[in-house]
Amino acid sequence: NTCSVTNQSDKTGRNIIRQAIRRNPDAMIIVVGCYAQLKPQEIGNIDGVDLILGNNEKFHIPMYLGNLEKRETTEIKVDKIRKVKSYHRALSWGDRTRSFLKVQDGCDYFCSFCTIPLARGRSRNDTIETTVKEAQASIAKGYKELVLTGVNIGDFGKSTGESFFELLKSLAEIEGLKRLRIGSIEPNLLTNEIIELVADSEVVMPHFHIPLQAGTDEVLTLMRRKYDTALFQQRIEKIRETMPHAFIGVDIIAGTNGETEDLFRKSYDFIKKLDISQLHPFTYSERNDTKAMQIPGKVPVEERKIRTQQYVNLSEKKLHAFYEKHVGTIQNVLFENQQDKDRMYGFSENYIKVETTYNASLVNTIIPVRLLSILESGNVQPELLT
Repeated sequence: NTCSVTNQSDKTGRNIIRQAIRRNPDAMIIVVGCYAQLKPQEIGNIDGVDLILGNNEKFHIPMYLGNLEKRETTEIKVDKIRKVKSYHRALSWGDRTRSFLKVQDGCDYFCSFCTIPLARGRSRNDTIETTVKEAQASIAKGYKELVLTGVNIGDFGKSTGESFFELLKSLAEIEGLKRLRIGSIEPNLLTNEIIELVADSEVVMPHFHIPLQAGTDEVLTLMRRKYDTALFQQRIEKIRETMPHAFIGVDIIAGTNGETEDLFRKSYDFIKKLDISQLHPFTYSERNDTKAMQIPGKVPVEERKIRTQQYVNLSEKKLHAFYEKHVGTIQNVLFENQQDKDRMYGFSENYIKVETTYNASLVNTIIPVRLLSILESGNVQPELLT
């Protein structure tokens, strides 16, 4: 199941496909996902691939399996995703303590740098009633925390006449749900109403992931984003006004076409002044069939990497400052199943990552802790208070 958000994602996908073929030469190899949707012929040129399914067809794999035997030629079943109006539900159930609940798919924004609308189709979703039932099924399996995911989750409701605010409110009222986290949400869709709901809720966590992508209005215009830096700053200030302790993560792209050195410095300075907790920097990657390919002012790849690293360094400073501000406070932490040798990890309500000695009895429990100090790993050492 492939990704195609960058050229590196495509390369990784090809490597994994070839690796699967080498390890299992007699197995039937089926490739699905965004890379399969966008570049099926490219995948079809790899010897050993039997079946390629697009992002709609992958939900009907049994229809295409046949006799499960290797095929002489690659079969490609990929239709135009923009015509698809059906919505397919998805839940992740595994050994994690958090369940990821897909609430929306597709995107209608067509930003100049992005292929997601071409790979995932138009924005669409299920009803609130059905989504609540899916959430209840996760809670019944023992999950303490749900994370809402999707391509553009703030756009929820477009295909059902509902809204993301209404969804959030309904999910927060589910009996037995301890924690609910919002996945990435566009700043123009993050309304004051949503921010105030989070601030007033004991279930919806004070944790926001907001894509900025560029810290100048000039580059945001080139990107065809639906907001400017003033609106973005207003959203950050509103969150800080209502939830000073909230975690705010921000996506940023370095080196997009048209981003001059002066515009990069202006963007860096804007972000440096924002009261946020962490950056998620991405190096710009050219994608065929996007409007950004037509924008003049291509930034050399090495320069893009240098700019990305500057954002990484800034992010480390902001995260350390955010953690440092909370050292000495008492936080409720949900401990996770993941363990690294004799270590285990957990997250506070505002997404501070703690690290302690592994104790199986702590897994999937919410424990009050005092944050003692920042470890060499960058995580925080907790003192258990129960």
